[in-house]
Amino acid sequence: MHFVFDLDGTICFKGQCVSDKIASCLEQLSRSGHEVIFASARPIRDMLPVLPKRFHTYALIGGNGSMISQQGSITHVESFLPDVKNALLALLEEHQTTYLIDSEWDYAYTGAADHPILNNVDISKLAQKLPLASLKSIVKMLILTADDMDELAAKLSPLGVVIHQHRNEQVLDISPQNIHKWNALQKLGVQPRQFIAFGNDANDIPMFREAHHAVMIHQHAELAAFATESIPNEGENQEDLIIAKIRELAETVTI
Repeated sequence: MHFVFDLDGTICFKGQCVSDKIASCLEQLSRSGHEVIFASARPIRDMLPVLPKRFHTYALIGGNGSMISQQGSITHVESFLPDVKNALLALLEEHQTTYLIDSEWDYAYTGAADHPILNNVDISKLAQKLPLASLKSIVKMLILTADDMDELAAKLSPLGVVIHQHRNEQVLDISPQNIHKWNALQKLGVQPRQFIAFGNDANDIPMFREAHHAVMIHQHAELAAFATESIPNEGENQEDLIIAKIRELAETVTI
């Protein structure tokens, strides 16, 4: 069975790396014959610092599905089409936005120097911060501020892009058309009802819809409608509950 794990808020917390005890559980899951896949809103560049190095060769889905890494190399990238990209850039200027914009590896950033998002950006100094015009392609946009965020969101809809608003974050997370985690899982050969998903936010809905079993971490009103079950926030016991659920499911599903 495939086991698919979101990262932030699902198996790692407060910007910290995946803990040793969760990592050990995932290694055992893999050794027992299950395939472990990580799927995050982070680009691949920013997934690597929170994953122990031994997981860097696993299948990684980054940028909400716009990027796939296998055996330590990026094998698939979906970027905005030129016409859509030009329309997006015009809207960014019109609405005086600040942003974090990712290419396949490098990025452009115009937000505040102390914005919390920077705690998760290129922690290992693997990339370059470049002017937006220097990015060869764009795979993901995170709009941090705008003169009118609601009006901007309304103008984005006709472009056919995928928009997520993450839990407790007043930002717009924009991906190319039809890009989501389930789309990327299919590119990895994963079939409907042939995987178990763990997630915590609205961007996990597409893969929850298709999962054999979907486990929601904490509570998210939109995601709850597609979850098989949930694990509440139990403070210090939270990781133990997640590990127990992984082990339980690993023992009850067919490889």
